[in-house]
Amino acid sequence: MLSETLIPDLLMMLKQPEEFLERQDGPTILVGHSYGGAIITEIGLEKNVVGLVFVAAFVPDTGESLMQLAQSGPPSPNSGILPPQSGFLWYDKAKFHSGFCADLSAEKAAFMFDSQVPVAVSAFQATITKAAWKTKPSWYVVASQDQTIPPDGQRFMAKRANAKVTEIKGSHVVFISQPAAVAAVIENAANSALK
Repeated sequence: MLSETLIPDLLMMLKQPEEFLERQDGPTILVGHSYGGAIITEIGLEKNVVGLVFVAAFVPDTGESLMQLAQSGPPSPNSGILPPQSGFLWYDKAKFHSGFCADLSAEKAAFMFDSQVPVAVSAFQATITKAAWKTKPSWYVVASQDQTIPPDGQRFMAKRANAKVTEIKGSHVVFISQPAAVAAVIENAANSALK
């Protein structure tokens, strides 16, 4: 059985990017996927951050938790996020390929399932204390075939954040299945933020 100390919660995950940002000597674009959107939302107010790119990601507001966002709309019927088990969230093997990465090969999906790291439920319960997207330019990649964070939920969060939206046909891991298209959004964000 895994100890909760092995898997960081949201507060612990915030420490590493903050340390990374302190080492940057120039303008920085933060990119967050899935629950990584909460991380860039929270730390994005650092002075060297010039923009935020959310890729099929949660975009919580101040005082919101990821759990609140995840439960605010109907879940995708194909989502395989299981009920918490011993304080962690896992993805159901039976739905992993179709619900998480349908646009990847079965071989890649099997590898990703076998290598998944559980997320502490506490990371989804932590509330955001500051929402950088309220003052920093933001971009959002909506994965139009995402079965993990429903595309309509993504569109809602992107609109609320006043993000420049690009829709890309892809699953929750659109950055793997459509890397050039996602990279183009990040490059555009970097070029736009530096003008």
